[in-house]
Amino acid sequence: MSGEPRESLAQILGGRRGALDASIPPVGFVTGWLAAGQSVAQGAVAAVVVAVAVGGYRIARGGKVRALVVSLAAVIAAALIALHTGRAQDFFLLQLMSNVASALLWAASIVVRWPLLGVVVGLLLGQKTRWRRDEVLLKAYSRASWVWVLQYTLRVVVYGLLWWAGQVIALGVARTVLSWPLVALTVAVSGWVLYRALPPEHPGLRLAPETRSDDVPGA
Repeated sequence: MSGEPRESLAQILGGRRGALDASIPPVGFVTGWLAAGQSVAQGAVAAVVVAVAVGGYRIARGGKVRALVVSLAAVIAAALIALHTGRAQDFFLLQLMSNVASALLWAASIVVRWPLLGVVVGLLLGQKTRWRRDEVLLKAYSRASWVWVLQYTLRVVVYGLLWWAGQVIALGVARTVLSWPLVALTVAVSGWVLYRALPPEHPGLRLAPETRSDDVPGA
């Protein structure tokens, strides 16, 4: 085994900027909603304005236009839903549904032996699907992916209860707390689980040994 220390999962996945940016428009919505006497329309306008401002700032700093357009589209969609129903808590409905879908998708990926954490890291490291030919690494990614399932499930429970109760301010707070802080914790814990599942002699994520595809059942 190489004497070089293994890089952390956080180093591979990158920073928390995207999660932080995503938590700002909901704060804008709640702030605008309160400032305008609980006006859903004003809250929606505030959220979109904040999203545009954040996107413009990131583009000026060299951010990817495509990613920022997707983020802005999500904010506009959330605003339109709230405007359509007339209920402020429905601004967070799209986020609730996306977390339900994410929890199910990540869980299903583990069951079918294509853990999404491995898919994401494999793409970032330029390995494509080569990591699946390492049975040890495949199992490690599967275990670590359950941490991400737990993250999305936690959001579903918290968002769902607050949405059902119509707690708009609490939803805004939860949207912030369960954004980049939870992402950072999830990356740290899943990284710990991932490396704990690898034996000391294993070469690590970047140096997964070449094995035949028929060594992995179901490959």
